[in-house]
Amino acid sequence: MDRASTSDSGSLPAPDMGNEESQGPQEKPPVRFGWIIGVMVRCMLNIWGVILFLRLSWITSQAGIVLTCVIILMSVVLTSVTSLSISAISTNGRVVSGGAYFMISRTLGPEIGGPIGMVFSFANALACALNTVGFAEVVRDMMQEFGAVMVDSTNDVRIVGVITVTVLLLISLAGMEWESKTQILFFLVLLVSFANYFVGTVIPPSIEKQAFGIFGYRGDIFVENLKPNWRGPQGSFFQMFAIFFPAAIGILSGANISGDLKDPATAIPKGTLMAIFWTTISYLGIAVTVGGCVVRDASGNQSHILTGNRTDGCVGLACNMGWNFTDCIQSQSCEFGLANSIKVLGQVSGFYYLITAGVFAASLSSALGFLVSAPKVFQCLCKDKIYPYIIFFAKGYGKNDEPLRAYILCYIIAIAFILIAELNTIAALISNFFLCSYCLINFSCFHASITNSPGWRPSFQYYSKWTALFGAVVSVVLMFLFTWWAALGTFCIILFLFGYVNYSKPQINWGSSVQASTYNMALSYSVSLTGVEDHVKNFRPQCLVLTGPPNQRPALVDFVGSFTKQISLMICGDIILDRKAQPQETTDSLVEWMNKRKVRSFYTALFADNFRAGAKQLLQASGLGKLKPNTLVLGFKTNWRDSALESIEDYISTIYDTFDYNYCLCILRMMDGLDISEDFEFEVNQGFEPDENVESQDQQTNEEDTADDMSDEGSSDQINTVFQNNQGKKTIDVYWIADDGGLTLLVPYLITRRRRWRRCKVRVFIVGDEQNMEESRNEMLFLLRRFRLHVSDVIVMTDIEKHPHPKSLSRFVDSVAPFRLHDEQQEFVSVQELRQSAPWKISDEEFEAFKLKSETKVRLNEIIRKNSQQTALVLVSLPVPQSDCPSALYMAWLDTLTSGLYCPAVLIRGNQQNVLTFYCQ
Repeated sequence: MDRASTSDSGSLPAPDMGNEESQGPQEKPPVRFGWIIGVMVRCMLNIWGVILFLRLSWITSQAGIVLTCVIILMSVVLTSVTSLSISAISTNGRVVSGGAYFMISRTLGPEIGGPIGMVFSFANALACALNTVGFAEVVRDMMQEFGAVMVDSTNDVRIVGVITVTVLLLISLAGMEWESKTQILFFLVLLVSFANYFVGTVIPPSIEKQAFGIFGYRGDIFVENLKPNWRGPQGSFFQMFAIFFPAAIGILSGANISGDLKDPATAIPKGTLMAIFWTTISYLGIAVTVGGCVVRDASGNQSHILTGNRTDGCVGLACNMGWNFTDCIQSQSCEFGLANSIKVLGQVSGFYYLITAGVFAASLSSALGFLVSAPKVFQCLCKDKIYPYIIFFAKGYGKNDEPLRAYILCYIIAIAFILIAELNTIAALISNFFLCSYCLINFSCFHASITNSPGWRPSFQYYSKWTALFGAVVSVVLMFLFTWWAALGTFCIILFLFGYVNYSKPQINWGSSVQASTYNMALSYSVSLTGVEDHVKNFRPQCLVLTGPPNQRPALVDFVGSFTKQISLMICGDIILDRKAQPQETTDSLVEWMNKRKVRSFYTALFADNFRAGAKQLLQASGLGKLKPNTLVLGFKTNWRDSALESIEDYISTIYDTFDYNYCLCILRMMDGLDISEDFEFEVNQGFEPDENVESQDQQTNEEDTADDMSDEGSSDQINTVFQNNQGKKTIDVYWIADDGGLTLLVPYLITRRRRWRRCKVRVFIVGDEQNMEESRNEMLFLLRRFRLHVSDVIVMTDIEKHPHPKSLSRFVDSVAPFRLHDEQQEFVSVQELRQSAPWKISDEEFEAFKLKSETKVRLNEIIRKNSQQTALVLVSLPVPQSDCPSALYMAWLDTLTSGLYCPAVLIRGNQQNVLTFYCQ
């Protein structure tokens, strides 16, 4: 009893101890089929459709026996190649429900899988309508034989078709078990019908049969029917091919119910290939036998038998058999014979109505098979959530997860095309949709083979990537040869659906061959790029951005993304000072955040003992071959005055290292700071504080808070920054103090190529004297034009040498006062000894030595604040760091240059490498 209660409570299931009272009623397991019933029989039933009984004899009369066999064999070649591709794909891993759609989508990805799933589901619904219309035509003809007409010949087909598809829907809704039993019954009826036909071909024909043009096996009839005899507007080889081809579309019927098979990997290859073999023999056998027994034209009038041996004026092959069908042949009014009657197979057979039963079984079994296949494929597509408006149809019911909603949708589509009531028109449409499916199935196999992915290991070895490619190419060619306008329409639909999926980018990862191909291409191009020498025309600012977690500094990410997106490399570097291992879900959430923000960047995190060590590792190891950063981007250390003094030394030393490694450098400063980690309620216990250092973080939070924060990050709304706003007609001011190779001028040009910054005008401020001001301005404008940089104005700063305002200078002196190392304060320790323990401190001697430079920085800030308060962005040449300059003093210079502005400011410096050229070579 303890075990029983454990099982009832939802824990581990109790073993069966034979206690009936302790166990509830056992649910019946879902129905699963083997390769014979589930695949072979189902495929054969769908291949033996209305084309076999209602169109094959007519196609033989038009194309002749030889070309009819060619049409059959061409179809078989294409379907066999496709079956080999299906077999390879289905044995390369577990196949669940969804059939051909599942295989294509998991091989080529959602971009191709989604469109073909829609088209393939629609094609199956059309195939259901095709076979239903064929059944309805036979019923209408039987009714007309007995004088029973409901409305007229066309509307009778519509009425019977709608009633028939409704009954088939009810059988489908009853479940797969009932559907399977119905299919077995249809299969037995078809076997009896085939036996009846072949027996009828060897029975000596009666006078009534001879009046219909049936004379048994005769060499002259066979020879006459070997050659084509094209008649009517559809009299051409490819028109006959297009009408016959839907007979071959049933090869996917077994694969389409892959979710209901016991072992799809075994059942699909074996069952599909066996079905193709047996149905090919049956089609060829019927085409040859009916062509050897029946003449093309007959009147059906028994009075047209010839008496005696008089054949004067008699036209047609039947004259040699004692019949005169001349009148109807010459007036083209013959109603019987191979070219005129769709009832030939029944008339040839031993018992006419057994063939009628075969027509019923073939058409109804095919219609039922397609009515089951279409909803199951569509349900799988809906479950994948590639298209948002069809998810309603994903819901399944019962032990077999039956797609009842999709059944109703397929039923409505089938009725819509049944109302066309024209078999040949529907057949031409279906051919295009299925050929498109075959093309993508074969291309999936070919593409997966050529990518050399280790994951492509099908257990079915009897395939070739080249035959798969051949099948794909032939499918496309046949689409346009059959019905070019339908082919164009099919491709337009697929391109539209592909464009939607490619734009929406669903969060789906199936390990497709497209991903493997992308990797191969990226690897190949990266290796080939390594042998290409750098050229100034191809310079791109490839940025290593020390963002920390990117979602904590979105402005820094957006700024760099505004001039690197779609043109150059961007890597977001995160230096982690906490030695605890970073959870994988944290990295995944940050990458997801960048994807949602549509930032094209890589994210890399590393552990380091301190910020400078981590930055040096990233500077040396980031990138791959030529895809290596050449520009370091930092955030400005806003709270430098209040931070630990060692952190200032680390920050400035990183700037030194940047130039030592021949990198360019950008430092972004925002009025309100860059770090928004407080919005996520991060707890900071020690190390660098949030606004203090945007490149690193030494955060120690308890595990519960960290987990909560990380879960919030993935779902939090994207925070908007100034770089995402439309800047209108503002200006971008560039203070080009020194020539650094041109990076200071290139970055604003790249920014103005973006839609949000396109209307901004660029102003360039340069240093010059008042006497040569106009000459300097003209020279600069001429130089910028030759560089093809669009600049609205060049302004020469002639007053930069002036002494700064006393208040401004006093503000600067006060900012560095806490870092001063006054000589008179040292009683027992020499200044040199103290400098070794605190290298960031500023001695009186150093302060005086750099006094002139300090005043220049203060004066430049006054000019910037005067001219650029209302601009969208300010770029200022970064002062070159000097080894003998104390860290605190250099930090004060950077702070002074960009203080007092209400817009983003960028301190920027190239590495003296030319990034601009006006030469074409």
